[in-house]
Amino acid sequence: MRYISSRFIYLGLHLLVLYFQVQESQQTSADFRVYVENHTRNPDDLSRKQVRIYQLYSRTTGKHVQILGKKVNANGDDGALLVVETETFGSHIRIKGKDTGYYICMNKRGKIIGKLNGRSQECVFVEEVLENNYTALVSAKYKGWYLGFTRKGLPKKGSRTQQNQQEVHFMKRHPKGKVDPLQEFRFTTVTKRIRRARRLKVKSNSN
Repeated sequence: MRYISSRFIYLGLHLLVLYFQVQESQQTSADFRVYVENHTRNPDDLSRKQVRIYQLYSRTTGKHVQILGKKVNANGDDGALLVVETETFGSHIRIKGKDTGYYICMNKRGKIIGKLNGRSQECVFVEEVLENNYTALVSAKYKGWYLGFTRKGLPKKGSRTQQNQQEVHFMKRHPKGKVDPLQEFRFTTVTKRIRRARRLKVKSNSN
């Protein structure tokens, strides 16, 4: 009986330890999630800002997003370049036309407009990479409102958009003649012949 009772006590202690480990793991992941959310909610001056230039291909129109002053549409030809400025620790970005200098913004009515001054939170979007490899851009200020365009390339009101709609799906494309820096990197395998040549070179230098 003593042996059985001690076994039960051991199993109870073991289960108790596992319980606290699971709780600690969940708390750690939750804390990290809160940390990311807090650091991506508001812009800051300490995060390293990056600037990228690419085209934004619309899945709906088969053309590119272009900013023509205050008007924004998705009927641009190949070569409609956008300047994308990374805003904070996360994937918060500001998008402006390379030629016009106007930023894509969304006002409180969900209307997409172009503005010269892009410092407002209405001009900040959050990149969301979707399972189909497209990218969606949701307003950082108006949660659940996405940048989207109709089949005619006209802006769609943010209040009428959802993540699963094709109207809000985009694909980043690099300008003609530009290559993704990641694609420029090439792995080189070290063969037996290369190893042998290196050894011979080391020996000759030592002599």
